[in-house]
Amino acid sequence: MTQISSKTPVASIQPEAQAAALLQQSERIVTDADGCRMVWRRFGEGHPVVLLHGGHGSWLHWVRNIEALAAHRAVWAPDMPGFGESDDIASDLSVMTGTLVRGIRQLPGCDKALSLVGFSFGGLVAANVAASLGTVCRLALMGSGGHGGIRRQQRALVDWRKAGDAEALAVAMRYNLEAFMLADPARIDAMAMYAHTESCRLTRFRSKNISRAGDLRCALDRFGGEVLLAWGEHDVTADPVRAIAAMTQDSPRREGRVIANAGHWVQYEAHAPVNALLDGWLPT
Repeated sequence: MTQISSKTPVASIQPEAQAAALLQQSERIVTDADGCRMVWRRFGEGHPVVLLHGGHGSWLHWVRNIEALAAHRAVWAPDMPGFGESDDIASDLSVMTGTLVRGIRQLPGCDKALSLVGFSFGGLVAANVAASLGTVCRLALMGSGGHGGIRRQQRALVDWRKAGDAEALAVAMRYNLEAFMLADPARIDAMAMYAHTESCRLTRFRSKNISRAGDLRCALDRFGGEVLLAWGEHDVTADPVRAIAAMTQDSPRREGRVIANAGHWVQYEAHAPVNALLDGWLPT
């Protein structure tokens, strides 16, 4: 087991070891929803909070947030179906929603009130799960897909699958992180590279067209509960001010925040303010 003490500089530890040390704090649970096995990791105790990652993602999308949120809660970080270690399903939003609803209902302590937090494609999924599950008390969406508004992406992504070797793969992954995920290239550290690369390599679900559809507002209307929406100031997938206005209009139970100096992967790039925001907003 890799031990990380308060005196160990985090930057000096390999990201694989950092992730392994974080997993040592978790309990691994596998659910089966009509033959689809999902891998979940539970951290901490208390009010249950389920974290749903983005497209081309995995539980590692929350690697900078889990410990802060789990200090006072039971945090569940799955690989959604078609991602990471979980089984495949059809690339369909309703199938994804139903599979997750059935999986959540099997989790210990999630039979009553719980909170959902979703990122990017996982934000759209979380809104649909919240509308279907019936026990979600609070819903927080980070850089959510499905808003149907304008996008601000200026650089096309490169096909990392065509990389011929490890060096070319690293170049492609760094380029895509800079073009799409993070606003400040200086924040592309070893963990960002590791989390993004590992998550992309294990992605089988096709989420892009689903994320770009404008279904988020309808899902939020069906949910009807307390919602927090946040986008990074420089998120290339949305105009944050317009997206927040469209999602919160005539809805007093919804509030929006623009996170300064951050891009799409807002909970990683601006993990300190996002952790503080979520810690103050989510129940304990």
